[in-house]
Amino acid sequence: MSSESVGGIFGAVVAAIVLAVAIVFGPIGQYGKPARPAKVDTAAPAAPAAPAPRGPVIREVPNQ
Repeated sequence: MSSESVGGIFGAVVAAIVLAVAIVFGPIGQYGKPARPAKVDTAAPAAPAAPAPRGPVIREVPNQ
């Protein structure tokens, strides 16, 4: 048995395994897959919240 025939047999086995894996896992990409449903945003947009205070607020300055 020459190395060429061993390589041919080994190549055929590897090709068969790759083909079987490709069939099991299906097509690559979006082909053959069901379409994703569109997102439906039924919630009303929330009103923006009041901004948080940024620091201490000094309302009166004592006179000395």
